[in-house]
Amino acid sequence: MTNRKARPAIGVLIFFAIALSLSSYFVFAAVQGDYGLFRRAEIATEAARLEVELARLSADVTRMENLTHRLSDEALDLDLLDQQARDVLGLVRTDEIVVH
Repeated sequence: MTNRKARPAIGVLIFFAIALSLSSYFVFAAVQGDYGLFRRAEIATEAARLEVELARLSADVTRMENLTHRLSDEALDLDLLDQQARDVLGLVRTDEIVVH
């Protein structure tokens, strides 16, 4: 009998080295890649921040619409303004002239 030490086959070592390398790469990509867990957390945080900003801007727009509503034609009584201007100037409207 020969006294040989049993060595692991080199192919098995290469296979496990490649498998370990690939699994490490895929774990890294799943955590830090373009669509990884960290990127998804950043996107969720940014979405929440943008929703808060949208709510603030919507409130500002609503307030501005309320302030400018008084300047619109629907809110102004043009006949009343016209009458007040005529009263100030001392003019008489033509539909108010009464012939005796």
